[in-house]
Amino acid sequence: MEVPKKLVNSVAGCADDALAGLVACNPGLRLLQGHRVVLRADLVAIQGRVALLSGGGSGHEPAHAGYIGKGMLTGVVAGAVFTSPAVGSILAAIRAVTQAGAAGTLLIVKNYTGDRLNFGLALERARAEGADVQMMVVGDDSAFATLKKAGRRGLCGTVLVHKVAGALAEAGASLNEIVERVSAAAKAMGTLGLSLSPCSVPGSKPTFRLADDEMELGLGIHGEAGVRRMKVLPADEAVETMLAHMTDPSNASHLPLSPGASVVLVVNNLGGLSCLELSIVAGAAVRCLESRGIHIARALVGSFMTALEMAGVSLTLMLVDEELVGLIDAETTAMAWPNLAAAPATSQRQEMPAPKEGPVIAQLETSTGPGAAWAQLVLERVCSTLLDMQDKLNELDREAGDGDCGHTHARAAQAIREWVHTRPPPAAPAQLLSALADLLLEKMGGSSGVLYGLFLTAAARPLLNRSDLPMWADAMDAGIEAMQRYGGAAPGDRTMLDSLCAAAQALHALRSPGADLLPVLTAAVESAEAAAEATRHMEAGAGRASYISSAQLLQPDPGAVAVAAVLRAVLEGLRS
Repeated sequence: MEVPKKLVNSVAGCADDALAGLVACNPGLRLLQGHRVVLRADLVAIQGRVALLSGGGSGHEPAHAGYIGKGMLTGVVAGAVFTSPAVGSILAAIRAVTQAGAAGTLLIVKNYTGDRLNFGLALERARAEGADVQMMVVGDDSAFATLKKAGRRGLCGTVLVHKVAGALAEAGASLNEIVERVSAAAKAMGTLGLSLSPCSVPGSKPTFRLADDEMELGLGIHGEAGVRRMKVLPADEAVETMLAHMTDPSNASHLPLSPGASVVLVVNNLGGLSCLELSIVAGAAVRCLESRGIHIARALVGSFMTALEMAGVSLTLMLVDEELVGLIDAETTAMAWPNLAAAPATSQRQEMPAPKEGPVIAQLETSTGPGAAWAQLVLERVCSTLLDMQDKLNELDREAGDGDCGHTHARAAQAIREWVHTRPPPAAPAQLLSALADLLLEKMGGSSGVLYGLFLTAAARPLLNRSDLPMWADAMDAGIEAMQRYGGAAPGDRTMLDSLCAAAQALHALRSPGADLLPVLTAAVESAEAAAEATRHMEAGAGRASYISSAQLLQPDPGAVAVAAVLRAVLEGLRS
């Protein structure tokens, strides 16, 4: 197992560099000289109020320094990555807030042996100097069915403790009152983690291994072992498993949760989960709790207490009443606390009604007769062509894109085929192109769907109220102009425009008196095919292929090939 890459200056200095960066970007924070301690810049504001200090090993950012500010923490003492902070630095932080006039100091400590020992020793030394200091140890882990001698581990629920204690301190509560009320809140709280990957301390190998198809339930924020490994589950099932474990009465560390209860929910990114996945998990948690009859008074979703780059999530539930919700809602200037809406979370929000559709191109002919039959015949030929060349287009696209050009065009072909089998296509050319544009925009997907939609929408306009041959040349030009305006490509950029522009040039012959459609269209198709083949030797100027060296592009552009094939299918359909 290799040592993972990290974007740091040095392993030894990464914790100090992280704090320096945080302070540099936040004028409300200050480093304490000679110590790995961050304090509020306005310490004078805590005079006569209780000071709140927390901390622990680095690697859990934004915890804990991100929660310094009015209405939350007064300061934080940081250790090296996953290492408890030094006793001397903790004592220096206590002295700093005491000398600033604090009416007592509360140390908020996660339940880990090193943190308890170091903060505890600093507390005793501060008391010996006459300081009024108390310590609260937070243990909110709901993983273990039988309680360990060391007690429940401190996890993301600690952030809610920071918030409740900070709101009380800002309101002028005494040290004893804060300890009493926060301790009661912490006892009605539980957290459970779920991981898809390990984490790694800078300079070291990952803390554990997980198979590609495994996830681990109940692990700690330093990579400590959980309670169960299982196959990767869909998000809904994973969340259901987590909540069932957290609230199982046979679990000694469970959180009693009855229908009608009100909770604050925290959906916490353990560091490496994408925002997309986090939102999916959040939605699943809200639905699952609602199905149990639980009222979600507030929901926090984001990165609150991480484990470096661990891809995982933790769920925290705190039972709350109106008073506690008010403390959660109280104002704070802490940078990592979210701009939280003072409203419940629910999956039952009423959707806004969709806007009415704008005017559509009027139907000029009925969908019966020779025009409709002609359109159906041509469209069927186009669909068959695209479905037959799906693999070829995918293979061409793998060289310069994501290998799905064939799939995208096959999706379009299937959608068109289903549409024409449901009802005859419109016979009027303008309405036909407009309807195809809507269909491809909805069903085709990718940038190709939008480009075809643009082309067909613009091409439909010159066809209105016309039945002459030049209208097709005008339609082609209008469609190409729209694609160039919004897509940014031009002829020679190795895109579908190369085939379209070559065909359009040939179609200009339809504007000549006495022009014959089929010969002109035959010349247009041949020009498009030649242009598609010529893209083999072009340097890409637009699209994904433009990021690839021209030396690596040895095949023709799949979009240009597809356009030429569609035009050939139209020609063959008309001939038949």
